[in-house]
Amino acid sequence: MMVQAQLHCLCLFTLYLTTGYGQEGRFSGPLKPMTFSIFEGQEQSQIIFQFKSSPPAVTFKLSGETDGIFHIQDGLLYHSRALDRETRAVHKLQISALDAHGATVEGPVPITIEVKDINDNRPVFLQSKYEGSVRQNSRPGKPFMYVNATDLDDPTTPNGQLIYQIVIQLPKINNVMYFQINNKTGAISLTSEGSQELDPIKNPSYNLVVSVKDMAGQNENSFSDSTSVDITVKENIWKAPEPVEIVENSTNPHPIKITQVRWNEPGAQYSLVEKEKLPRFPFSIDQEGDIYVNQPLDREEKDSYVFYAVAKDELGKPLAFPLQIHVKVNDINDNPPTCPSTVTIFEVQENEKIGSNIGTLAAHDMDEANTINSVLEYRILDQTPKSPRDGLFLVQAYTGVFQLALQSLKKQDTPQYHLTVEVSDKDFKTLCHVQINVIDINDQIPIFEKSDYGNLTLTEDTAVGSIILVIQATDADEPFTGSSKILYRITQGDSEGRLGIDTDPQTNTGYVMIKKPLDFETAAIHNIVFQAENPEPLVPGVEYNASSFATFNLFVTDVNEAPRFSQQVFQAKVSEDVAIGTKVGNVTAKDPEGLDISYSMRGDRRGWLKIDPVTGEIFSVAPLDREAESLYRVQVVATEVGGSSLSSIASFHLTLTDVNDNPPRLVKEYTGLFFCYPLTEPGSLIFEVTDDDQQSPRGPHFTFSLGSESLQNDWEVSKINGTHARLSTKHTGFEERVYNIPILINDGGQPPLEGTVSLPVTFCTCVEGSCFQPTDHLPGMPTVGMAVGILLTTFLVIGIILAVVFIQMKKKGRDNVENAQVSEVKPLRN
Repeated sequence: MMVQAQLHCLCLFTLYLTTGYGQEGRFSGPLKPMTFSIFEGQEQSQIIFQFKSSPPAVTFKLSGETDGIFHIQDGLLYHSRALDRETRAVHKLQISALDAHGATVEGPVPITIEVKDINDNRPVFLQSKYEGSVRQNSRPGKPFMYVNATDLDDPTTPNGQLIYQIVIQLPKINNVMYFQINNKTGAISLTSEGSQELDPIKNPSYNLVVSVKDMAGQNENSFSDSTSVDITVKENIWKAPEPVEIVENSTNPHPIKITQVRWNEPGAQYSLVEKEKLPRFPFSIDQEGDIYVNQPLDREEKDSYVFYAVAKDELGKPLAFPLQIHVKVNDINDNPPTCPSTVTIFEVQENEKIGSNIGTLAAHDMDEANTINSVLEYRILDQTPKSPRDGLFLVQAYTGVFQLALQSLKKQDTPQYHLTVEVSDKDFKTLCHVQINVIDINDQIPIFEKSDYGNLTLTEDTAVGSIILVIQATDADEPFTGSSKILYRITQGDSEGRLGIDTDPQTNTGYVMIKKPLDFETAAIHNIVFQAENPEPLVPGVEYNASSFATFNLFVTDVNEAPRFSQQVFQAKVSEDVAIGTKVGNVTAKDPEGLDISYSMRGDRRGWLKIDPVTGEIFSVAPLDREAESLYRVQVVATEVGGSSLSSIASFHLTLTDVNDNPPRLVKEYTGLFFCYPLTEPGSLIFEVTDDDQQSPRGPHFTFSLGSESLQNDWEVSKINGTHARLSTKHTGFEERVYNIPILINDGGQPPLEGTVSLPVTFCTCVEGSCFQPTDHLPGMPTVGMAVGILLTTFLVIGIILAVVFIQMKKKGRDNVENAQVSEVKPLRN
């Protein structure tokens, strides 16, 4: 036994030496409170720490939650068996230092052993088989059941983080998944396709195989488990009810239940939503799903209602799609017939034949159309006067059509009759009044006061709307009736409708006016024939004759007019890279007088175009540039050659289509790109590019690469999207200076263009996240020595200037003194 102990001690001492635990500070040290982290499952006899004693301590004593695993010998703390975090995650130990007599001289000192987790437990479902049910048409994404698995590993580490997945769905129709699972919670719900397609008649049940993996499913060495899930599809009872019919003006106590809706599970919160905003909404719903009408309805006010029933959960979220409720209001006979007006007036011509229709009395009933409640019956109760006899008129019972019954009428006998008419439905009667006027028959034709209105000469530029002639005809029929009213029209000489005639309703005078511009070149002479006629037809045997016609000659004289373009805006489209001298379009104009035309151009700001003065063809005379102007507008002028040189103007619009002729470039100048020096880890910067060409509807698609192969060991460039890229470092060993990185950019156009841009990237010392560069001698900035030299030179020049000025002043003063002395000896003179 003694030999075995000695051997064990020798092994520990050897392990202690070979593993480096004898190094002071890291793996050994004095007795003090400490915490150690050790992975579970490690081999036995692993040394944790070497505690060193200080006299008089000669040995150590271990106590606490050792579980027979932890030991201390000669100051070496070690464990003799593999640790298991699932058995105990933290061991609370105490170590005391003892002297040679076994007395405690230091401690006990707390020592904490934290057991770190390894993935040594597989996840396990709580059930080997799950069963659940779901209603068809349930809301997609709303869980209807859960599966749960546990893992004994530490849930705060990836070892205990579980991921759920549906592996198999049976049946799987058209390879479409009807079910989905929340990979973290295990909640199973319907997909959008499942919400629409599940049908208990077609497939009443489904089976799922669900798997769970630990390590968040990211490690190929993760553990997994699977379970079976049986799902029963139940019929959806959340369905719109049949349309409801309600009799209007009900006298029963309200509210009255009219229909109901039900959610698939209890606990739903119901509400009604209007489809259209109404002054009053007469419906309500209780929390059982019963729908009520709260007051009597009036069909004549509104004959139908459409609204929605909504079911929500306890959080106020909709459980499914709203249901449409349709309510029809049925009619009762609660409205009497109404007359179209206080008095309805008809006219009948004298000598009208018996049985002729005089007019229709159209009474109205607000009750529902095409029902017995709105069927009206007409009956004449009284005729005033009754001369020459009573019963001169009759009315059709159900159409209201009035007819002449017994004989023709004479206006000189009775010009007017009054009828009282009863209009009734099955419950109500209304009296309406009808007035019948006997009017003169149209047996007289209009007659012009003269048959020839002579000649009139006008220039072709006479203003539209000008009255050029007044004509007059008369009619002997009764004034202010359709038989005597005269309408004038032109039957010959104005095929293009340049003239019009307005009639005065009081005097039957006709005013001939210009409706469209006259045109000498089209028609210089108009031989006009007028006809006067009545709006009422003539009685049989009477015809219009020569008395109802008149003539008039209009002579149009020429006026010199400007040329006329065939259109006011000419448009053309060409590519921006067309060769100089290419025909890009043409304009055309004509002179009404037939003169030759000369074309010219205005507003050619960029000097891109020229026009052939004879043909009107337009050519390019300089390179075109869509990026400068995509729609180029100029004015073209047509001037008649000879005559008065009149001119007119039209517009020419030239659309330039794009050609890929602009290389890519940076969106802006990137001057502030930097990395903090020294670089602790690879970093990256983002930049954006563009070009000036027209972009496709899908947007730009630039590609990026380094402009020099020598940079590939230090840098890399990667595409983010069609316009942005990322410049990244591949290592951290860069100098503190500015690097100019060339980037090659391809625009992918037709043909593709490439451009090289330079990104200046600075590696500099950072202060509070900003690049700090100490002031140094910059190009163009003088050094200290140069500055001192400049100052000394400046002072020397100033000194020389002051000396010269001083000498000049002194010399001038001496001359003034000499002059003064000379003047003193001169004799005074008068």
